[in-house]
Amino acid sequence: MPTEDAVRSVPDDAPEKAAESGAESVTPVAAERTAPTGRESGRPVLLVIADSLSYFGPKGGLPADHPRIWPNLVGAELEWDVELVGRIGWTCRDGYWALIGDPRVWATVPNAGAVVFAVGGMDTLPSPLPTALRELIRYVRPSWLRRIVRNTYNWLQPRLSKLGRPVALPPKVSVDYLEQSRAALAQLRPELPFVAVLPSVHDCEAYGRVHRGREPAVRALRAWSQRSGVPLVDLAEAVRDNIFSGDANPDGIHWGWAGHSAVATAMVKTLQEVR
Repeated sequence: MPTEDAVRSVPDDAPEKAAESGAESVTPVAAERTAPTGRESGRPVLLVIADSLSYFGPKGGLPADHPRIWPNLVGAELEWDVELVGRIGWTCRDGYWALIGDPRVWATVPNAGAVVFAVGGMDTLPSPLPTALRELIRYVRPSWLRRIVRNTYNWLQPRLSKLGRPVALPPKVSVDYLEQSRAALAQLRPELPFVAVLPSVHDCEAYGRVHRGREPAVRALRAWSQRSGVPLVDLAEAVRDNIFSGDANPDGIHWGWAGHSAVATAMVKTLQEVR
């Protein structure tokens, strides 16, 4: 299993998680497994480390075994099992922390057919207020004061986001965490294929409909891809029409079913090339 010894130590600052507001959110719940997976089934496992784009649909969050989200569409096409490890707002940094800290990942790595790093989009979004402030709001007491703080934050966030900077995580830092993740797994499974993604696009009012951080991130990710040999699936190319069609999630950041299908098609093509 990946450990702190396999890669460079994690910085001691707070995780970067951009607020994803405005969606008709449904809290994902643990779903009972109805079929054997991983070493029980003998089939390869697609390990997906992701943010909420991988499990939110047009009306909110969905269980990890929902058949219409793109990881499970890919698994069905390849006849693989799927292990989806993710959370709303995850950046490349959070993905790395999951890699070294989540025992589900450790259990999956020996049976993995491929690993998809489906993080990085949140890194590119405007984060004008400190992430630590946003993360600490839930701990404010009493409740009336917490509501005031949250309402103030939600009022400021879209207005300050129009500045376009700073982003939640600088491209150099995002790429560094991706490379640490790749190196940790390659040390254990040198033959294991990896796929990463280029950031999606959004039309999200909570971020002032601004996404100036995307292009610098794309340049950094393409350079890393050339160095590392990890292929990239362009989420923006796959979901742009869906995001701006009116059929996506009303929050302007999560996709509709057409978006999930398009991402699955692109992901299957790439995985078939690297297997």
